[in-house]
Amino acid sequence: MEEEFIIAVIAIVAIFIVFPGMVFHYITLWRKQKTLMPDDERMLEDLWRSARAIERRIETVEELLDAQDEEETRPRRPLSPRRFED
Repeated sequence: MEEEFIIAVIAIVAIFIVFPGMVFHYITLWRKQKTLMPDDERMLEDLWRSARAIERRIETVEELLDAQDEEETRPRRPLSPRRFED
């Protein structure tokens, strides 16, 4: 009889105190992880700078290729006829 009482008390404590405490503990951890840590912010800032630099380089390459393409497709001036003197 006494053993059943102890098991019932442990079950009640587990259901109403331990399990909700665990749930709230993990909810708190989840909310903390929702925000960025300073190291994560620094890493994102570095990645953003690198992405901007790569974007500028790609734009420069595209401009160079466009300029080269324009040169190749631009109609060339006819060469002045050479006069051969005998």
